Amino acid sequence: MLLSAKSMYFSALTAFSAAGAAILSALGGWDDSLQFLIGIMAVDYGLGILIAMVWHKSPKTADGTFESNASLKGLLRKLSVLLIVYVAVQLDTVANTGGYLRTAVILFFIANEGFSIIENFGIMGVPMPDVVKNAFAAIKQQTEKAE
Repeated sequence: MLLSAKSMYFSALTAFSAAGAAILSALGGWDDSLQFLIGIMAVDYGLGILIAMVWHKSPKTADGTFESNASLKGLLRKLSVLLIVYVAVQLDTVANTGGYLRTAVILFFIANEGFSIIENFGIMGVPMPDVVKNAFAAIKQQTEKAE
């Protein structure tokens, strides 16, 4: 029996949705902290590409221009962060800490990504308000205390 294009579309959409739900469940749920982490990671990745393609000042390549290999490494680093969040979720489950480790890990990486964005804006020549710099510093300090 041949599937129609419409039913193939819905089958693919269902599979994609199920995979997304499984991944989000493994990462501890789609809460505000995970949403912000993924959003800030996307912004940092996009700024890195812009810096390489437009400003030619990427610290990740020898000549500062865009290289697909450096871009792939950046993407793999971002995926590694999510793997660390997954490990923290599992540790929370085993240690019965109620999400404490996951939250600390996510806050640490939010601060790390925030500092990277501030650095990228500096390369681009965009001024950054001290209040934003201080907010990321406070988040980093809070997670260091938690460790």
